[in-house]
Amino acid sequence: MTKILITGADGFIGSHLTEELVKSGMKVKAFTHYNSFNTWGWLDTLSKETMKDVEVFPGDIRDPNGVREAMKGVNEVFHLAALIAIPFSYHSPDTYVDTNIKGTLNVLQAARDLETSRVLITSTSEVYGTAQYVPIDEKHPYQGQSPYSATKIGGDRLAESFYRSFDMPITIVRPFNTYGPRQSARAIIPTIITQLLAGKEQIQLGSLSPTRDFNYVKDTVNGFIEIAKSESTIGEELNIATQQEISIGELANELIRQINPNAKVICDEQRLRPEKSEVNRLLGSNEKIKRLTSWEPHYTFEQGITETIEFFRCNLDKYKTDIYNL
Repeated sequence: MTKILITGADGFIGSHLTEELVKSGMKVKAFTHYNSFNTWGWLDTLSKETMKDVEVFPGDIRDPNGVREAMKGVNEVFHLAALIAIPFSYHSPDTYVDTNIKGTLNVLQAARDLETSRVLITSTSEVYGTAQYVPIDEKHPYQGQSPYSATKIGGDRLAESFYRSFDMPITIVRPFNTYGPRQSARAIIPTIITQLLAGKEQIQLGSLSPTRDFNYVKDTVNGFIEIAKSESTIGEELNIATQQEISIGELANELIRQINPNAKVICDEQRLRPEKSEVNRLLGSNEKIKRLTSWEPHYTFEQGITETIEFFRCNLDKYKTDIYNL
């Protein structure tokens, strides 16, 4: 039976991926971020029935020895562990280099030495920067508009170099903006929903004009799984995108309409990215993933938003709605 290691399994997408792979009968080893409280992030919320089939390995993606130990005995690695908050990357870029570049290098080196049969490296649509043309396909130029995106570009190019230099079975998976249950409060959709559910009538946001291509998390997870099933995706970079876009302003208005029509949006200066750092448009092409795999998005934006609102309604106590979450 295939045994899969998921780095960042305790996070938003990682916990959903863990859950889905267990449901499909896979043996999963979950690499979680070590902490003295012995908490496993969102894995702590999964059912006992699910977790009995998950082997948890606490560690730190920045430590090559721990990463190598975790990767022993696994056939495939889904590498999701990363620092992803853009505002935090402005004042702590060193931690992003250590986590996103060196952490990826640790996975690649171990996979090479252990002859791991498949490695999926998680990228981000932020590597493209503001769209120079749409829909953005995998040949679009890269542009590091934040320290976060620069480190993800670095990790991607390291992965490409290991594929080309050592003929390793590597695929770069590039989800566009994923949303859904368990997402961090620093992301735009939870930011809006949690403020509205907390009863606030002045919703604090940054720029309203940028557009994003939003994937519901279950569709993103399905993209990872379908990519891993296909031999034709080895050595490739693949977007996971809906090929539809919505502006932040339109998104906010729709969520306000659904939750509290009396609320208004106000601009919070601290939430604005520096002018040249703001990614103004993201609209991804999904032609390549559809051509090389059987992936199709199954959730409409309306369905995904409905499930997301319901999750936050039931879990609002887990979120700090009165502060700006970096």
